[in-house]
Amino acid sequence: MPTLINDVDLPVVTTDLSLSEAERREQLHQLAQDHWIAKAELGYVITTHDDCAAMLRDRRWFSALSLIAETQNYESEEWSSRPQRQSILSTEGDDHQRIRRIVSPAFTPKSADRLRPFMRDVVNELLDPICEVGRSEFVADICEPYPIPIICELLGAPREDWELFSRLAVDIFKIFNGNLAADAPAIIAASNEMDAYMLNLIAERRAAPRDDLLSDLISAEQEGDRLSTDELLSMANALLLAGTDTTRNQLACAIALFAQHPKQFELLRSNKNLASQAVEEVMRYLGAVRGTGRYASEEIIYRDLIFPQGTLVFPNFVAANHDAQKFEEPLAFEITRESGTPHLTFGSGIHYCLGAFLARAELQEAFYVIADRLPNLRLDGTVSWKPMQNGIWGPERLPIAFDSGH
Repeated sequence: MPTLINDVDLPVVTTDLSLSEAERREQLHQLAQDHWIAKAELGYVITTHDDCAAMLRDRRWFSALSLIAETQNYESEEWSSRPQRQSILSTEGDDHQRIRRIVSPAFTPKSADRLRPFMRDVVNELLDPICEVGRSEFVADICEPYPIPIICELLGAPREDWELFSRLAVDIFKIFNGNLAADAPAIIAASNEMDAYMLNLIAERRAAPRDDLLSDLISAEQEGDRLSTDELLSMANALLLAGTDTTRNQLACAIALFAQHPKQFELLRSNKNLASQAVEEVMRYLGAVRGTGRYASEEIIYRDLIFPQGTLVFPNFVAANHDAQKFEEPLAFEITRESGTPHLTFGSGIHYCLGAFLARAELQEAFYVIADRLPNLRLDGTVSWKPMQNGIWGPERLPIAFDSGH
């Protein structure tokens, strides 16, 4: 007989801001040893790899991205009156399948690979000034600016607009910081400015298509079906959202790890062919996306528990990616790790990251160049981390030193 989830005695997970990143990882790892589910402030945390993957693949669990304001008890006329577009990040069912079917051909390994030379050029250009001095605040100098030129190149936005994109991205990403009461005006203003910019770019590409992703999305057609202007705007914003802050933070996490694990960095330096494996291990061990939210679109019975309609669950990727049932010595950082189990940092199911090929390419190319040009990489001070409650997370400051002149 299934039991109502509210009636089950579960351990409670709290966000203890005094814990270090390593302590939090250990805490979640230990929790998952005994409990696949725990109570959280707003719902339930899912801790094991199998259960996280199962819930992400179950289409009855809908993305909670559209509930960000509700989960923070935030209301304002300005927020509720902003354009409500269907986004591939949050749509479900037939609407999601339709959009994904149309746009998927534009997000292939081939489309990511054609940008690899450009990615290397961007990394080298950013590294040139810091390689002269042998030290850097790596987040500000490299991680923050790195993805913007690539997204602009992908969409076909000119170089002179890189700084504009970067500024707008910083404000739009505040939606994940858990403080809409303070951040909503900046988010709305940046979103409106981005919409105006993209509407102009869409009009230009409709009139004169180019060899870029935006032109591909405009011309993409499946069985006579094309994206509307609103859907094109939504896709462009989703690309900016999913392809900028995640890459910034994931690269910063990687360099922090390599600076703390010099033997692993030397392995990469001695064998650049390990770059692909290194990317996967970094994303498993210290993913910038630490989890996601889902809500029950109907009453769901799972593992003999009844989840009423509207119940919030939070598949925790930190716990899942350190599941001892799936990963041998999960608390060890080993870039030569060979595992038949994929990490969940890109998600799973219908909302699996559409830009995964692009993200992997960006990180791999950065690893190739950084391994060559930053010998004897080490920390040059204390790493400060963003608040744990941030949806997209990583170092806020990352002071490093290395041998100059490369």
